[in-house]
Amino acid sequence: MNPWILAIRPRTLPAAIGPLLVGNILALELDQFSILIAGTSMLCAILLQIAVNLANDYFDFKSGVDTEERLGPVRVTQSGLLAPEKVRNAMVLSLLLALIVGSYLIYHGGWPIALLAIAVICGALGYSGGPYPLASHGLGEVAAFVFFGLVAVVGSYFLQAGETSTAAWILGSAIGCLNAAIMLVNNTRDIETDAKAGKQTVAVRMGIGQARVLYQALVYLPFALIIGSFFLGFLPGAPVLLAGLSLILARKLNSDFSVTSGEALNPLLGRTAKLTMIFSGLFSIGLFFV
Repeated sequence: MNPWILAIRPRTLPAAIGPLLVGNILALELDQFSILIAGTSMLCAILLQIAVNLANDYFDFKSGVDTEERLGPVRVTQSGLLAPEKVRNAMVLSLLLALIVGSYLIYHGGWPIALLAIAVICGALGYSGGPYPLASHGLGEVAAFVFFGLVAVVGSYFLQAGETSTAAWILGSAIGCLNAAIMLVNNTRDIETDAKAGKQTVAVRMGIGQARVLYQALVYLPFALIIGSFFLGFLPGAPVLLAGLSLILARKLNSDFSVTSGEALNPLLGRTAKLTMIFSGLFSIGLFFV
């Protein structure tokens, strides 16, 4: 496979696409809805996800976290497929492209979006790099919940509506949990090598037993959130019913995660990302036809 495709990690892109899809479809009925804003925000999110992946590849190599003992998919910097300088430059280019694309969103959304842009760029660089890498201090799942859940859904809705809504916060929390579950699978797989490298992820701190309990909570909580919100009158029934169908996949994932460890978790990583996309897609279809 082309090393740049490996570096970009296409399997992780649903983490960026899903919440933007839901946030924009949630605003579809508004008179001021703009397909240009929707497309621009989606492109910006994808570029930021790519930048995060490249930053993670580069900084984990530089810090010594990625070694020959790594169990996960090939990292292009550590394996020597691409020079560190090339990966670093590609990361910077992705961030610059995201900023260029996002400048239109900042122009449209004003200072709240400008502040979000600053926070997102700092998060992208600070996830694996900087003086206090979030991933090395047990904050990877929190970062995924915040940036690929709340910020993505509520931010994309705000760009269309000029305000937030209870539904956007609920859905941002639900999808944020699913994206945090993706991160947890990654960190549980690497629990031994991360511990050796001094990387104190949630999985390292909790141990594999409690990590499995947390994964169960993260993949089931979104369904509890949307069902409870339906009964409270915050969400319509059709999208909740459709998204609820993905509970079948969530149960299978939880069952597999409870008996799997190490390198065998690699397929589960991509399948958890698919759960995010399926959940988001089904909910969006339901919203579209409400």
